[in-house]
Amino acid sequence: MSILNPPRGRGIVAALCFVLLLLVAGIAIAQDAPPPLTDEEMEEATQIYFDRCAGCHGALRGGATGPGLLPEATLVRGVPYLHAIMFGGLPGGMPDFGRQGFLDAEELDLIARFLLLDPPDPPQISMDQIRESWQVYVDVEDRPTEPQHDMDWQDFFGVILRDMGQVAIVDGDSKELVTLLDTGYAIHILRASQSGRYFQSIGRDGRASLIDLWMDPPAVVAEVKPCYDARSIESSKFAGFEDAYAIVGCYWPPLFTIHDGETLEPLKMVSTAGYERGAGNYVPEARVAAIVASHFFPEWIVNVKESGQTWLVDYSTLDQPGQPMPVTMIDTELFLHDGGWANHRYFIVAANALDTLVVIDAETRTVAANVPAGTIPHPGRGANWVHPEYGPVWATGNLGSPEMTVVGAAPDTHPEHAWQVVSSVELPFTGTLFNKTHPESPWVIIDFVMSPSPVGAATLCAIDKVSLEAETCWEVPGAQELGARMVHIEFNRAGTEFWVSAWGRMDTPTFIAVYDAVTLEEVARVEGDWVRTPTGKFNAHNTALDIY
Repeated sequence: MSILNPPRGRGIVAALCFVLLLLVAGIAIAQDAPPPLTDEEMEEATQIYFDRCAGCHGALRGGATGPGLLPEATLVRGVPYLHAIMFGGLPGGMPDFGRQGFLDAEELDLIARFLLLDPPDPPQISMDQIRESWQVYVDVEDRPTEPQHDMDWQDFFGVILRDMGQVAIVDGDSKELVTLLDTGYAIHILRASQSGRYFQSIGRDGRASLIDLWMDPPAVVAEVKPCYDARSIESSKFAGFEDAYAIVGCYWPPLFTIHDGETLEPLKMVSTAGYERGAGNYVPEARVAAIVASHFFPEWIVNVKESGQTWLVDYSTLDQPGQPMPVTMIDTELFLHDGGWANHRYFIVAANALDTLVVIDAETRTVAANVPAGTIPHPGRGANWVHPEYGPVWATGNLGSPEMTVVGAAPDTHPEHAWQVVSSVELPFTGTLFNKTHPESPWVIIDFVMSPSPVGAATLCAIDKVSLEAETCWEVPGAQELGARMVHIEFNRAGTEFWVSAWGRMDTPTFIAVYDAVTLEEVARVEGDWVRTPTGKFNAHNTALDIY
């Protein structure tokens, strides 16, 4: 009897108990390699793995945030073990794909067998292919010179409908849907241009879209597909280069591409495959993770995940044919993932493999410090505020430990606390992906979206900025009933409200809960048949100005 098909009514319990039994007892069910998959099965399995697994385990299955999944590791585990892990998930970030209904029994069986085989070679891409994918739907000269509607476009929320392959534009004032836009699959983030006029989206399928918020209704005005798997996009923000360029960071192939900021015309592609920091081994899958735009120099700060390097990419010469594009490489730590600004000067990024935060000073262009965090820090963009004793601080949640790590972030005014952990705030669950605050709110709000507990995944906590304690935690009503996980906090422009998505299944509409940023009272719900698999939300004003 398959572990995914136990007697009726006991499927979840049986699978989770089996996981626990294997982990506690250290049991591995070794087996010989299974028969090769058919061509159709291999194609399906490769696509599922690419969509669901490659982000953490690597396109080549060599591991990064998650462990390696090559046959030498998976064959000693066996199909039942892999079934159980994928069905029930694990603390520390492994999703429960089966229990959530993202993968059915046949798909889990297929992936388990796929993981026992050598990984296929993923395809490469050329500049000719990228150029063929480039589309401009509305020429720059045909776009409006001022907003064509009377809504406050700077308070628009771009809402990712992850598995629908759409971005919803929602009015922050009325909470009404403005428009639905078809974009890439599994959009990872939205970034706003320096002017705030454009949203740039990047899908995990590598498709980048440029959304003009001035049009009535807002529309996708250009698209390009520079890679097969991507996580990051950013615009140029230095004075004199506002909105001029955009950069896309790719997971596969490992590279970044630079584009015209108003049309997404491909201008340059640069491979990031190379040698690990220092004199390390060659890394064929050195993927590009978080990217931020410096305000001190005309450059992007680019994290190259598996090689443990941060690249400073100077875009000031892109309009000068024949001139070099300077790239400065800084050795940092493994594996660089996500992060955000502290005081708009220090880029703090999580090095997942070492449970460390790397602090990069954008003004001096050097590493300012390495700071220990909890287990597998995952800040999103992080949270900034001023503490009465420690001064300006920055905080991250942690995927693998129930705590929020608060770091002093002001070496000029509070040197005694700078780059020190000033507090590890105790939390009720692991599995945090995001924490967020706003200058007008007394709280840092944190989620537990990757918690293996359904109660944890439906829970939010509010941490007092002064006491640094989780003063209030609550389970969001209706989330569990819909099988939804509360994910990603975003404040409105004024900082009077924050929005949190109920991330559920494609076949069931869920909601976005809206809370008062001071009282924590739920004041509204964004609902409708279109609200399916909502995840990240990005306020145009806050995203353009890096307010978090």
